[in-house]
Parts: sequence; C-alpha cells; structure tokens
Amino acid sequence: MGDAITALLVRAGSVPYTFLLTTHGRRTGRARTVPVTVVQHEGTQYLVAPYGVVGWVHNVRADGRVMLLRRGQSHSYVVSEATPEEAGPVLKKYVAISRPTRPYFVASPDAPVAAFVAEADRHPVFRLAPGTWPPCGHM
Repeated sequence: MGDAITALLVRAGSVPYTFLLTTHGRRTGRARTVPVTVVQHEGTQYLVAPYGVVGWVHNVRADGRVMLLRRGQSHSYVVSEATPEEAGPVLKKYVAISRPTRPYFVASPDAPVAAFVAEADRHPVFRLAPGTWPPCGHM
C-alpha cells in the first residue's frame, strides 16, 4: 500500500526529486516500476541505488534503458554506470536531499566526497542520457 501511495504522489509531482522508474525485467521482459530519486550534478542526471544492488539495478544493468515518469511526463534514457570517482559527489548530494535513506550510508551528509567514493561500490549510481524506450517483451 505504501508504494501505491508513493506512486500516486510521484505521479502528481508532490515528492521532490522523485520519479517513477520503469525498467524491463531481466528475465521476464515485463515492465517493472519503482520510485527513485534523481540527482542533478554538473548538468547531468543520475539514478542512485541507496539500498544497494536491488532488482531494478539488475534490470538496468541487463538492459541499459529506462523510462522516468513525473507529473504525467515520461522520458526515456540510456544509462551507464558511474565510476566510484564520478559517483562520489553524486552520492554526497543524494544523502543531502534524501533523509530517509541516510542510515544506509556510512558517510554522513557533511563527510568529504572521498568518504562517498569509498562506499560507491555499495550504492550503484547510473548516468542518464536521452534515449529510446522499447516496448515490453523486447528481449
């Protein structure tokens, strides 16, 4: 029920920085949708996996394409995984804007970027670039 309420609020644009991420299931090819926080850093958008390598991370790694929805507008992206050095400043920014996930990070919001680089392997970060969204069942 919590995800349904969150999805409704995200669709309406009521949750800052939050979008609905749709990926294709790596085994089934079916669309899977979860709420995610998008971070803007130096003119680029990034997805952050605060809980580690979860289902959507596996799907993104397998497919490399996603769709983001917010306020009734959807956009398609091609994703690439960030290096720890690229992920560090993004993770620092993420922790500053996403209070509920802070307990999943060792580094505190005021820690130097190097502390976030050190834990980047536990929180995958993906760079977003405009792309196309194939229909479900494309695999």
